[in-house]
Amino acid sequence: MTKPHFRIERRYFKEGRWPVAGIDEAGRGPLAGPVAVAAVILDPANLPRGLDDSKALDAAERERLYEIILEKALCISVALGSAREIDRINIRQATLSAMCRAVAGLSLRPVHALVDGSDLPPGLCCGGEAIIKGDATCISISAASIIAKVTRDRLMRRLGDSFPVYGFGQHAGYATKGHLGAIALHGPSPFHRFTFSPMRPKTAVDEDLRTVTPF
Repeated sequence: MTKPHFRIERRYFKEGRWPVAGIDEAGRGPLAGPVAVAAVILDPANLPRGLDDSKALDAAERERLYEIILEKALCISVALGSAREIDRINIRQATLSAMCRAVAGLSLRPVHALVDGSDLPPGLCCGGEAIIKGDATCISISAASIIAKVTRDRLMRRLGDSFPVYGFGQHAGYATKGHLGAIALHGPSPFHRFTFSPMRPKTAVDEDLRTVTPF
């Protein structure tokens, strides 16, 4: 199986078009918690080894590589799209907005961004290219996928400490049987996405989505 490579970034580097950032997200599908977006600029002279799509790695390997990326990357930025923002503008728009914020938060301004998926965020502060399955083929995007995933998983574990009945630390907000059962028993927490099923059919959400009243 082909591992992520640095060929796209190296081409830009040789052309003098540098820095180039990789961008990826974690958490589009869960019922609770934010979507996390990471932007990473790697050092061409000090690339981390063993990177892959975060979904192809187990939790221990992601944590190990996360620390290596922090040590070796030239700069990293993470932006979150909250559950309330997701409810207000939908998950796709919240993700694209967080991508722009993540790139703008980099300490080095990139001249180009490589974005996982088929959507290029409008309003990006640099040039960009959307790469389908980029997290499995482009090492900068792979690095961003690991940073986004580990950051979000750690945050969900902290939410799990505050709201233990939902088990966020075990499923990170995804629609597991246990999670659905907890929602049915206790109702949604303040960090659930009220526009996502199963919350949507059972709640009335006010105009600015700040309060939720069960039917």
